Amino acid sequence: QVQLVESGGGLVQAGGSLRLSCAASGSTFVINIMNWYRQAPGKQRELVAGITTSGSTNYAESVKGRFAISRDNAKNTVYLQMNSLKPEDTAVYYCNARLYYGPDYWGQGTQVTVSS
Repeated sequence: QVQLVESGGGLVQAGGSLRLSCAASGSTFVINIMNWYRQAPGKQRELVAGITTSGSTNYAESVKGRFAISRDNAKNTVYLQMNSLKPEDTAVYYCNARLYYGPDYWGQGTQVTVSS
């Protein structure tokens, strides 16, 4: 079992920044990849960024150059630094843990709202 708790969402003006955090607890040794997904109203959930235990990262094209994912393995925490935010970044952001084996785990989500 893995538990994920997100924090750091909120309301920000366009061009501003936010940093999301996701703290993992439980059987964290089975976590392989940590991801951030987002889901806007009326849209499908989409992958925003991911990071492996070794630090390899990948990003959605829409956030490349603006968002940065990082991981502190000692604290079992993953971060998403979001800069130059746009109204279209408004969504509920979810932390996801992809295990070496077994099902994915999800956090409860944190709302990010970017006003124009």
